[in-house]
Amino acid sequence: MKRKLLATFMTAALCGVMTTACAPPKPEQVKGVTIPDGTVDPAVWGKAYPEEYEGWKKTAEATPAGKSKYKKGNDGGQTFDKLSEYPFNALLFNGWGFGVEYNEPRGHYHMLKDQLEVDPSRVKAGGACLTCKTPYAAQLVEKHGLDYFSKPYKDVLNLIPKEHQELGVSCIDCHNNKDMTLKLSRGFTLGKALAKLGVDETKLTNQDKRSLVCAQCHVTYCVQKTAEMKSQDVIFPWDESKWGAISIENIIKKIRSDKSYGEWTQSVTGFKLAFIRHPEFEMFSNNSVHWMAGVACADCHMPYTKVGSKKISDHRIMSPMKNDFKACQQCHAETPEWLKSQVIAIQDRAASQFIRSGYALARVAKLFELTHKEQAAGKEIDKELYDLAKDHYEAGFYRNLFFGAENSLGFHNPTEAMRILGDATMHAGEAEAMLRQALAKAGVNVPVKIDLELAKYTDNRGAKKLMFKPEQEVKDPFGPQ
Repeated sequence: MKRKLLATFMTAALCGVMTTACAPPKPEQVKGVTIPDGTVDPAVWGKAYPEEYEGWKKTAEATPAGKSKYKKGNDGGQTFDKLSEYPFNALLFNGWGFGVEYNEPRGHYHMLKDQLEVDPSRVKAGGACLTCKTPYAAQLVEKHGLDYFSKPYKDVLNLIPKEHQELGVSCIDCHNNKDMTLKLSRGFTLGKALAKLGVDETKLTNQDKRSLVCAQCHVTYCVQKTAEMKSQDVIFPWDESKWGAISIENIIKKIRSDKSYGEWTQSVTGFKLAFIRHPEFEMFSNNSVHWMAGVACADCHMPYTKVGSKKISDHRIMSPMKNDFKACQQCHAETPEWLKSQVIAIQDRAASQFIRSGYALARVAKLFELTHKEQAAGKEIDKELYDLAKDHYEAGFYRNLFFGAENSLGFHNPTEAMRILGDATMHAGEAEAMLRQALAKAGVNVPVKIDLELAKYTDNRGAKKLMFKPEQEVKDPFGPQ
């Protein structure tokens, strides 16, 4: 009996030694580093969290070329001209800074640097343009109030310390300096928008915040204007929507109901319009498959990775496609090749509908241009048909714009993307039919094929344009219309 007890004890002790020897060593905590309140400089945070800091610095590097069919971003360190890729937008955005220069985003490190280099017409809204581009935004609002929105862009830029005037998103945008918990730093925009949805910020889970820290900027916003066209506020048009269902219908209803949301005048039609920017959160959170499964933005764009013995979130934020689907394989057992084929299949279908609805809307815009010329020449145009055509045109335009500004080309929510684009095409068709009827009633002979004069819009974009090259254009993957 004694021998058995001794053998049992020795076996248990040996197992304990083996377990201890095989287990990974506990990561050592970085000691003696205090991050003072309000610290913006990421290098200071990096002394306490060096692995995350090194990942963040890699956002400056070019992303691998050839990984994505459509969303090239910073592939090979190049700048990709979206107006050459989708020439109908050069026509639709004419009269607006986006019609002069509109490039594919190059990532977080470049976000403010790119803004400094883009055509000046893109920053006419003044300080409002820096709301998402600088980690000093919350401090600027706290110190200067919303008045800083209306100040000239360069004046507000000069309120930022010189050494950080090219600094994009930083640690302070997403983290509490005391314990690194996630925080929402932009109460003056996202905080007010969440209140519209009836969301209690104190009850948000950590998983909620792993999407909402991204939603501080990856959302659509409108720059509210005074009667003198001075910027007065940055608004998320989430009125009448709810958590998990921020619909394009409610966004359109809001921006069309308030004249202060009119930011620009479309040259071709003469219509004063609002604008929709990068609505990733709205698209993803609106009942998508991944959202309903409890997936957060960080799960896909900041997957866990091992650095030595540590497991951290990858702070080189990028598309899962450019990271060989490592994020996806946390849940999906399929090969990267199979996953890529599925993503491209979704994006091909969405790109086809986007291109078709875009050109349909461009034809309507040119028909409005013709209509206005005929009115100026004394032709009487049926007002009821005209008003209905305008209503359908704007409804279609905002839907097409919403999809085009969203950075996943449909993947974040394939079913919603196809619904929105289908409705955009439908509204364009209705508008064209009504305008043709109105012009025919006025005795105008409307050509069957409308000349879009695309070269006029793609080539005549000022000194900072990227010249239109036909080989850059994204063709309909399912053939001609």
